[in-house]
Amino acid sequence: MKSNLRSKLRAAGTGLAIALTLGACAGLAQTADRPDVKVGDRWVFKVSSRMGPGAVEVSDRVWIVTSVAATGIKGTENGKPLMLTPDLNVLESPRSKDSDPRRLSFPLHLGKQWSYTDNYILKRQGVEGRISVNAKVVGYEKVRVPAGEFDAFKLERKGNWQLTSGETGESTETYWYAPAARTVVKSEYRAPHVPDTTTELAEFKLQP
Repeated sequence: MKSNLRSKLRAAGTGLAIALTLGACAGLAQTADRPDVKVGDRWVFKVSSRMGPGAVEVSDRVWIVTSVAATGIKGTENGKPLMLTPDLNVLESPRSKDSDPRRLSFPLHLGKQWSYTDNYILKRQGVEGRISVNAKVVGYEKVRVPAGEFDAFKLERKGNWQLTSGETGESTETYWYAPAARTVVKSEYRAPHVPDTTTELAEFKLQP
């Protein structure tokens, strides 16, 4: 009887140790520090924009990192200049220019929330505006994209924007940041008067 009791206690102790270990690992997995981006890191994104009923425009967006400093990251987007903040937010690309983008704010953890205001220029449309954004980390889950399956933080942001012309509106974006890829691997952007856009990581190569 004493032997059985000792066996049960040992089993209970082992089970508790395993549970504590798994819990600690889960806690570690659900926090992400700023990624260690390297010169030569390369990502290819597949961008799908719904232009109307049954009409979808698909394009590739290729990012290559050319220099990394404490003040920011420089690279190219489809061969043209790209400037990112240390947190991988786009300051300037062939598409846009922003004053204070904070789509990502490291470290990330479940429940984190932040707000910011950004002045922006959409180069192709030739418009300028200002947006006030509330962002938050709402989950940690697996997401599958053409580049593979990743453990990722799920984030949401909602913005109220106003163009210099006076037009106002709201936008929403759901996006997934994967530490293993050092980038947002998927995003879904919705706003009135512009195409619904889904962006997914198609391939990537990271420097060790």
